[in-house]
Amino acid sequence: MDSTQHYDQLYKKSSEAILAGNYKLDSQLNNESDSRFGITFLIRPSEIIKANIQLFLDELKAVEPHQYYYPDADIHITVMSIISCYDGFTLDKINVHEYIDLIQQSLVHLDAIKIGFRGVTASPSAIMIQGFPTDESLNNFRDKLRENFKKSSLEQSIDSRYAISTAHSTVMRFQDKLENPEQLIQVVEKYRDYDFGKFEAKNLELVYNDWYQREKNTIRLANFII
Repeated sequence: MDSTQHYDQLYKKSSEAILAGNYKLDSQLNNESDSRFGITFLIRPSEIIKANIQLFLDELKAVEPHQYYYPDADIHITVMSIISCYDGFTLDKINVHEYIDLIQQSLVHLDAIKIGFRGVTASPSAIMIQGFPTDESLNNFRDKLRENFKKSSLEQSIDSRYAISTAHSTVMRFQDKLENPEQLIQVVEKYRDYDFGKFEAKNLELVYNDWYQREKNTIRLANFII
């Protein structure tokens, strides 16, 4: 299944669930004692794309003001969730330099990563921007990371939740009962094929992060220029 089919199937199933009241609220968003942390390798979209995303979010906020919206600083594409967030994970449990070295080795044959953000999809608990890599560079790089990490003895949980294959960005999460689900879906429908722009990733970040990639809880461990 290609990315378009995946996004379309996800949207059809999720939009129907949202309209039927079968969406899911995230009960942890406002939990100050949430101690789920992990290590993520990610890309941040360009400033122009983030500005276009915020225009979309402004329209969502007009109909659903009490939901959780990602600020510019938190918007990202996950290249690989190296250690999926879990309760009690802290940086002193690992040797960060070993992770940096392994990633650096994996970068040797990396081609340019170019991604287009086009359209919007949904899950039962969130709204996402659809990302489409222009070639196989991102997936090839992910495969190289998988190969190198699995050959190592470093703690990792790559693909433990699911094998990442898309380049989407989550931009809104449901934290409170939806006031206007029909209007919400109308706004999403308006942007279903909207062109948010294309960009070439100039650098990749390795970060220590909470479940929601909130900047206030993020520690940047390394920056890789490509």
